[in-house]
Order: sequence, then C-alpha cells, then structure tokens
Amino acid sequence: MKMFLIRAVVVVTALLALAGCGEQRQQITINGSTMGTYYSIKIIDQDGLPTAKVIQQKIDRRLELVNDQMSTYRPNSELSLFNQAPANKPFPVSAATAKVITEALRISNVSNGAYDVTVGPVVNLWSFGPEARPESIPTDKEVATRLSEVGYQHLQVLAGNKLVKDEAKLYVDLSSIAKGYGVDVVADYLKDDLHVKNFMVDIGGELRLQGKNKADILWRIAVEKPVENERAVQEILQAGDMAIATSGDYRNYFDENGVRYSHLINPKTGRPIENHVVSVTVIAPSCMTADAYATTFSVMGEDESIALANQENIPVMLIVKTKDGFVEYKSNTFEQYVDKK
Repeated sequence: MKMFLIRAVVVVTALLALAGCGEQRQQITINGSTMGTYYSIKIIDQDGLPTAKVIQQKIDRRLELVNDQMSTYRPNSELSLFNQAPANKPFPVSAATAKVITEALRISNVSNGAYDVTVGPVVNLWSFGPEARPESIPTDKEVATRLSEVGYQHLQVLAGNKLVKDEAKLYVDLSSIAKGYGVDVVADYLKDDLHVKNFMVDIGGELRLQGKNKADILWRIAVEKPVENERAVQEILQAGDMAIATSGDYRNYFDENGVRYSHLINPKTGRPIENHVVSVTVIAPSCMTADAYATTFSVMGEDESIALANQENIPVMLIVKTKDGFVEYKSNTFEQYVDKK
C-alpha cells in the first residue's frame, strides 16, 4: 500500500548516462521500493564498505521507520495517531517527525500559506483517485466547510518533540515533504555512517547528490521537458553536493467542460491551482526542503515564486506553458547549476 498520496506526477529527474574517458570506477547500484514509489541508489565503490545486501537492509530499515513515523496510510503511525488525537493536548512524537513538521511550518510562514500540510481534507474532498478526477466537482459550500478545518496556524511543535493542534479535525499529511526527508535519511546514512564519498540517492525522482559519478565528474541530472507524448530533456544540471526536487502536473490533470483541473490544491482557495506552471525544479542542501518548496512554487505561480526564491536565495526553475510554447523562469541562484556543456 502506498505510504503517501503523490502530490502530482513527478517531473522525473533522470541520471544522464555519460561516456567517460578512460577506465570507469566501479559502481554499486541498489534498487527497491518505498512510499509508493521506487528508490535507486548509486554508490561509487570504495574500500571498507559493507556488501550491497547489507547496505540495502540498513536502508530499508531506515525507510520503514520513516513510514512508521509519518505515513497516513498506516493507522498506527505517529502521524495517524496524532491526527486522531484530541485538540489542545500535547502529543509526543519522534525527533524526526517534529523536525519535518517544524520545517513544513517554516515554509508555510515564509510562503504566507501557499504551502500547508493540513490541506488534506480539501484534497480528499476533490477525491483525486487513480484516474485523476473526482466523481463530481465540489460545491462552494463543501469547499468552505473543509477549509474551516484547514490551516497550518492550528498546528504547533512544542519543546520536547510534542505536537499540539487547536482544531480537533485538523489532519496533517506530510506527502509533500516526507519523501524528501526519506532521501535525506538515506543520504545521511551513506555519508555519516558509512563515510561514502560519492553517491546519488533517488526516491521517486527526488535526489540527493554527493561527489562524482563513475566517470569521475560531477553527477549530471536531466530535467524532463514538460511534454505529454515524449521524453525529452529541458535542462541538464550539475548541482554538486545538493538535493534536487521536482513537481509538475502536466501529466496529472483532467478537463471537464473546458476547464482544466490540476492535481495540486491551493490551500488558500481550496481549489486546484489555476496558474500555468507545469514544472518546478528546486535545488537545496536538504531534499526535505527542496521537496516542500517544489510544491510551494507550483501553487504560487511564476511571479510570486521567483520573488520569494530570490528573497530566500533558493535556486528554482519554473516552466510555464504559454500560447507560444514553454517559457523558463529562473531565480538568480539557479543558473550556476546548469551544465553549459
């Protein structure tokens, strides 16, 4: 069963194969599944590493713990139990869950509510299922009722890793940030516990990079062009020791009576976003942060997003669909990560 409701069809960031000169270094590749998607980990071999089987067992154990902490699909996860808990009563959680929610609330404040992990009841109202369309469009009254139960302002992280809500029906869904956190968990295990110098961690298209690839150059990542009927490259990135997260809805929407409905919900309106942003790519030191900002900028639209990204020094690229084709919008700090070769 899936751990998280996928916020939108992810704009796949794929490793671009390289024909390096000379002898290639040995690469360990570990593949598996978690959080309703795949994971793929590439490690450049070095002396003293455990076997791939042992590394994968350690990784799976850590990812299972993230599920047990933050999955809304597991009724006994920390997050599910908090969602069922009464209002105004501090609820103890792990340091990990407290860390993720603290970062979510920070980004909610910075974005003036464009990002909100309590918007789940409205998402559920729209009933986006496997075929990406609700049975019927919700009424204004239904949307208003659900919005009254939503709001990051109703959620707090207290000292001692405790959560508290002042709205009993508040429902926290970390699907837009916890996958990125899972990437960080794996990357930190490789870096801090195993002292791996060169690796790439990919969970469902969210990435964390360190060092160089088997051709002994910086990892090169291809950002997909947002077209529906083919796989093509928009940009190639060399992000160094950073994380990359993407979001997009160009394959995940439906049309009804001439109106296009995105899979992404605007927490302020309770309705699918109405801007023309079709793809967002964010670079940050942590994948948790990049993951959340990818959703944030998808909701905000190009002008507000670039203003916020420049204010916060966040490298971001938005691709916007216009009547004349696709247009790129880049923050001031993004271009330095574009591979010019």
